[in-house]
Amino acid sequence: MRIDIITCVPKLLESPFSHSILKRAKEKDLIEIVVHDLRSFTESKHKQVDDYAFGGGAGMVLMMEPILKCMRMLQSERKYDEVIYLSPDGEIFDQKMANSLSMKGNLLFLCGHYKGIDERIREKYITKEISLGDFVITGGELAVAVIADAIVRLIPGVISDETSALTDSFQDGLIAPPVYTRPAEFEGLKVPEVLLSGNDKLILEWRNEQSLERTKARRPKLLD
Repeated sequence: MRIDIITCVPKLLESPFSHSILKRAKEKDLIEIVVHDLRSFTESKHKQVDDYAFGGGAGMVLMMEPILKCMRMLQSERKYDEVIYLSPDGEIFDQKMANSLSMKGNLLFLCGHYKGIDERIREKYITKEISLGDFVITGGELAVAVIADAIVRLIPGVISDETSALTDSFQDGLIAPPVYTRPAEFEGLKVPEVLLSGNDKLILEWRNEQSLERTKARRPKLLD
């Protein structure tokens, strides 16, 4: 898989892609992530990529020209399965969407910033809009880092134990059960006896019950 990201603040993405699972996926050549600085595609001598909004109002808007120049260069080199814009009013990102995107070959992400991008880009050139939730952050950079992590960890070979990703929360529509590790007792707090029993059938039943009960208590809408 290849992920291209267009942003006006590329340094925000240096750390998320340089550590942990994303770093290992790149080292294994399972994923290629390329960040493109929008300011490299402007004709402005001051590297301006934003301007005031027509009609007035607070905040700046990312201009069409540098965005299209970058997008067209990338699209001349490869075909993208999706051209994605990160926006508060996009479709809410969830595990089902992560599963779907993880099976794509090439993804192009456009990070909004300031008050967003010229609406004409959204109308004509974006194929999918994604939001992390009903709140606003400074730009799409942190959102795309989260989404990339959720997608990449599902690619076969990225996680050494592939069953780990398949047993995460939300994969079966439920929240994952509680987990424990050694020691079996610490300051009077004990691990449930069933997990120490060695009985795989009972352990599986316990985990299923715990997932269901935890989902009912914490995220009941998942059961609708």
